[in-house]
Amino acid sequence: MRKVFINFSIICLLTIGIVSYFWHPFLWSLVIMGPIILVGIMDMLQPGHTIKRNFPVLGRMRYWMEALRPKIYQYFIESDTDGTPFNRLNRSVIYQRAKKVNDTTPFGTQLNVYEVGYEWLNHSITPLDSHKLSHDPRVLVGGPDCKQPYLASIYNISAMSYGSLSQNAIMALNSGAKMGGFAHNTGEGGLSPYHLASGGDIIWQIGTGYFGCRNQDGTFNFDLFAERAVLPNVKMIEIKMSQGAKPGHGGILPAAKVTDEIAKIRLVEKGKDVISPPYHTAFRTPVEMLEFIKKLRELSGGKPIGFKLCVGMKSQFLSICKAMVKTGIMPDFITVDGGEGGTGAAPLEFSNSVGMPLRDGLAFVHDALNGFALRRHIRIIASGKVATGFDIVKLLALGADMCNSARAMMLALGCIQALECNTNKCPTGVATQDKNLQKGLVVDDKKTRVCNFHNETVKSAVELMGAAGISDTSKMHRSFIYRRVNAAEIKTYAETYPYILRGSLIEPPYPEQYQFDLSNCSEESFEPLIKR
Repeated sequence: MRKVFINFSIICLLTIGIVSYFWHPFLWSLVIMGPIILVGIMDMLQPGHTIKRNFPVLGRMRYWMEALRPKIYQYFIESDTDGTPFNRLNRSVIYQRAKKVNDTTPFGTQLNVYEVGYEWLNHSITPLDSHKLSHDPRVLVGGPDCKQPYLASIYNISAMSYGSLSQNAIMALNSGAKMGGFAHNTGEGGLSPYHLASGGDIIWQIGTGYFGCRNQDGTFNFDLFAERAVLPNVKMIEIKMSQGAKPGHGGILPAAKVTDEIAKIRLVEKGKDVISPPYHTAFRTPVEMLEFIKKLRELSGGKPIGFKLCVGMKSQFLSICKAMVKTGIMPDFITVDGGEGGTGAAPLEFSNSVGMPLRDGLAFVHDALNGFALRRHIRIIASGKVATGFDIVKLLALGADMCNSARAMMLALGCIQALECNTNKCPTGVATQDKNLQKGLVVDDKKTRVCNFHNETVKSAVELMGAAGISDTSKMHRSFIYRRVNAAEIKTYAETYPYILRGSLIEPPYPEQYQFDLSNCSEESFEPLIKR
């Protein structure tokens, strides 16, 4: 559209000039067309609105429609059922915080407090003064074998690959992370120059395709891994077992997005769809998986190594826990992704119907680690629709130490959820390799919005904890969060997800809800011992 507008403007001006030379009334055409051309030029030069930069003049129609839409419709009628991944209320909060404008609302609660599923925080009659609390709480990631522990923010950028996202989007995210002092997960697409250019802290994710550290046949290359893992920007390494948007299904990068540069970064062939295998080839059993983690920790110089998964069969995670006890090898962190997690492209049935939701998976992972007396050594990261301070507080209460966010950070960048991620036609330049569309995303402007959103959201979480009388994230407890389960019944998270005793899964008698899965798993195999 930028080229179309430029060509249109040139043709109009030439036509007006030529015709006016012979027929002076056509000078009036300049009066009509001149302001339109001037507005278009202003749109192309301003850095703050990607849509107007990419679609001069026409892009303004979006903002006119938003201004005309009644606020009551914006907040109450549109929701997750309107076909978009995030409801309007969350999106409004994200945009306001990213731009650092007033995010308060008049007329009280914006939600139906009597609706099933409504959740709230149990506050204290003697709250803490949030102004005296640290608005930048930190968590130290690194177990007994870690030589370079990382002091992480409680809120970081979740996995999004270069290739799926544009170079401008990656640079804006990493620059924002640098400004705000939080971490940026690379996604499984490899460690690109754009992840490293700004100097922000990096969590290098390694998926089943081993992009950036693979041999030609797709197997893992330890030498290539070692070269990149020791880079100072790389603070942690995450092995992706599965992701919430499509657990049990490999990642997909359409051929249209596989440029020469991306092919070089990922060590794949240009012009072909890049499809990650659904499983890892570097290990096949829980014990082998932990030995792989130990090897990567050694090659990285002792940096924190962890893995990411969307919980599926509980017996398989319990197999990993058994292997930890047997070998004494532990990951430094585990990222729990929820089945509600998002992605640029996934089969509909996988997005909607595969994978344990985040709350259930997070509570299970925390309790399983505690049951094997491993929890104190391992940090848990929660990922999946984490957009507000209350989202962070809820997940900390369930057992997380910190949280990751992908789509909320994309919205802070300027994503409007056009749902064109898989077509290479993202109008905001976020999820496209089209250079013309990428130009609309100005890194220097958007990095500030990413930083603002992070800082304001963490501040909100701290203020909520202060309202509950909590001074430290480690003191969050499931009893602080209430949920309406039906019209006449309310339960705390502690009642819905009851804790189990530390060490109760090491020897029988086991808690009743774990007995079948524990008898059905072994550290020697991911396969269940008994077929259901």
